[in-house]
Amino acid sequence: MRREKDSLGELDVPDNVLYGIHTCRSMENFDVAGEPVPMEIVYGIVRLKWACARANKSLGMLNDEKTGAIEKACRRILEGGYEDQFPVDVFQAGSGTSSNMNINEVIGNLAVKELGGKPGDRHLLHPNDDVNKGQSTNNIFPSGIRVAAVSMADLLKGSIQGLIDALNSKSEEFKDVIRSGRTHLQDAVPETMGQAFGAWAHALVKDMRRLEAATGRLLEIGAGGNAIGTGVNTKKGFRQLIASELSAITEKEYRVAENGIEITQYLTDMADISSVLRMTAMDINKLCNDLRLLASGPNTGLAEVTLPAVEPGSSIMPGKINPSICEAANMACMQVMGNDQAVQLAAGAGQLELNTHMPVTGYNLVRSFNILIRAARMLADKCISGIQIDEERCAWYFETSGGLGTVLNPKLGYDRVSELVKESLKKNKTAKELVIEKGIMSEEEFDDLVARSTEPNLD
Repeated sequence: MRREKDSLGELDVPDNVLYGIHTCRSMENFDVAGEPVPMEIVYGIVRLKWACARANKSLGMLNDEKTGAIEKACRRILEGGYEDQFPVDVFQAGSGTSSNMNINEVIGNLAVKELGGKPGDRHLLHPNDDVNKGQSTNNIFPSGIRVAAVSMADLLKGSIQGLIDALNSKSEEFKDVIRSGRTHLQDAVPETMGQAFGAWAHALVKDMRRLEAATGRLLEIGAGGNAIGTGVNTKKGFRQLIASELSAITEKEYRVAENGIEITQYLTDMADISSVLRMTAMDINKLCNDLRLLASGPNTGLAEVTLPAVEPGSSIMPGKINPSICEAANMACMQVMGNDQAVQLAAGAGQLELNTHMPVTGYNLVRSFNILIRAARMLADKCISGIQIDEERCAWYFETSGGLGTVLNPKLGYDRVSELVKESLKKNKTAKELVIEKGIMSEEEFDDLVARSTEPNLD
């Protein structure tokens, strides 16, 4: 053990850890979630500490030796292997002070070792005076969440794009398969199965656009604002240097907050991207619901599509196959929607110059990103890519659909078509059979009319 001292007194700290007395006190105080702050946020803050060290060096506030040691410590943490040194529980003081100090201590002690000392040798390099120089948790922690979210947004875009590509591939594969559309779960006008898959894909394209816009707003950071965002105790140009150095480290175009005080007390940009994740989850949820309906049966449901079999569906009914992948994705989407509720509540719960609900905001945001990244990949690889279509079943539904008569409206008028639909249901004949039987249209004319009805008219 080593003995460390702070403003509250002294405490023994294990010799084999890189964190210090502040982290130890936090571990004694906070154990509610049973989970530490996500490493994605830790890494976001570490990147900020690296940028701040460079900025302080440029302003003559930190010498070359200390700056180099801090930079090397940050690189080592980002390379991995130090995850167990960040044990502070998610539910801590609302600004994230415990985590900020935990990170300061770990970076500081790694830097001290680089300088030839031992953990706890604060005379060589101090966690507050050097690693945290010119910084406040109030600005660093939320900026760290932003950095984490921007990085995770790239991963999510790749995952969603993979799902879009899988849907578009099926859209092309099934472009000539005509099926009956349904509204209110009742027969409606025809479309091609390719159009159905194309619509699902385009919904996700719009989600990608929303994600891109929301991510752009997260590139505005308040780091260097200190306490309430006024930049107290920092030199002019410090915030701009942090943004520039962070941009160089991450290869993203970060910028200084338009209003440092506003960005310190409002978490709305985080709520914004969380709502985008919720809407993406809503769209994926709807896609999964549609697939489950279309795959229902096989003998007592719609059975237009066949989903890949990934596991036996029942412990008691032999041969049963369930839409397991879609169900797993459904639950994942529900969790994301629940996470968003926590983020929205936290974002609206600030008081005066600070929102003290940052850790729960970041925690749920990171969870939602990770869930969606994995869920979209699972859905694309284990479900969409292996979907098969029962063309005969689709053709039967199409030919017997009461909605098929709708395409006759321009030629025959609503009232006459209504009578044909009733007669079709009563006599158990298709609309096609009736119009040919009555001499209203030839088979070729009817088929041409139906084919033209599935062509999109977007002019």
